[in-house]
Amino acid sequence: MSTIDQINTALGTVIDPELHKPLPELGMVESVEFNSGVAKIVILLTIVGCPMKDRLHADISKSLSNIAEIKSVEINFGVMNEEQRNNVKKLIRGGREKFIPFAQPESLTRVLGIASGKGGVGKSSVTVNLAVAAAARGLKVGILDADVYGHSIPRLMGILDKRPTAIDQTFIPVENYGVKVVSMEMFKPERSDPVAYRGPLLHRVLEQLLSDAYWGDLDLLLLDLPPGTGDIAISLGQLIPGSEIIVVTTPQVAAAEVAERAGRIAHQIKQPVIGVIENMSDSACAKCGEKISIFGSGGGEETARRLSELVGADVPLLAKVPFNSELREGGDAGTPIVLSDQNAMLIFNGILDKIIIRPKSLLGVRLNINA
Repeated sequence: MSTIDQINTALGTVIDPELHKPLPELGMVESVEFNSGVAKIVILLTIVGCPMKDRLHADISKSLSNIAEIKSVEINFGVMNEEQRNNVKKLIRGGREKFIPFAQPESLTRVLGIASGKGGVGKSSVTVNLAVAAAARGLKVGILDADVYGHSIPRLMGILDKRPTAIDQTFIPVENYGVKVVSMEMFKPERSDPVAYRGPLLHRVLEQLLSDAYWGDLDLLLLDLPPGTGDIAISLGQLIPGSEIIVVTTPQVAAAEVAERAGRIAHQIKQPVIGVIENMSDSACAKCGEKISIFGSGGGEETARRLSELVGADVPLLAKVPFNSELREGGDAGTPIVLSDQNAMLIFNGILDKIIIRPKSLLGVRLNINA
């Protein structure tokens, strides 16, 4: 095998950090030359100022380090033209026009909407810690921050002020802790800018965030839904009919009454409600160990009972997440508590154990049987 062939083979092992495909497959290797021990390589970036340029330089250099004939490497970067970018977009979309991959019959991604009847129950914190715990298991996970008005996922995930790489109308989700993230906040000129969209626009925003992003192959997609039973909750059921709902509540029985409404709207649009998570539950006093029930008790059980009666099937209480100041501190710092607290990781792993495998019933599952 010639040295040029060895170089091309080595470049085939270099994976684009954002698109997760080999560089030659993406058409990013423009030219390869070798002369007198010097390898000269020209790599085409998808956009000017690609944030992965330094990473690519390091990965390419490492891939060529075992070729004995190479004494030095020169890597030059160019930028793709419009036709080349269009080829990349076709490749990552499987040759199809823009579409929502999770709504396709062949999709194997489990789509879970994390819902609540009211704000302030810790729905976003639950979403983030569940996603990070799933990624720690080796699952491919994404979060869509669908709370258009009150988006908080970027801060909780430690990706404030990060913006996705855009290839024309397609963009690459920002990734941290092994989780791909898309949020409306990433597209605002300033973080403090409010979003003032009315009903039809909200549907369009959700559709674009789902279809314009290149998510790759995901095992699990979590949508942090806005509180209540408004446009976004209804649009999710329309755009991804196979999506399922987890309801988050607090121990207050009054909160349970409100949380039931989130499950009720899901049931009305034929979305399965697969469980309830009670957040801010009993916690132990740090000094004496006595149980402290800051928000009362029984809300999770009551929500599960009401929703079970509503749907005519068991809607389990998946877990009780104790009230913990470290969870709030981790959220403010962008470090989910499951990364540092073993007990928290056990709780969220317990939730994953219950939801990661679909029920045995085939009700609502497309079988794709041809007569």
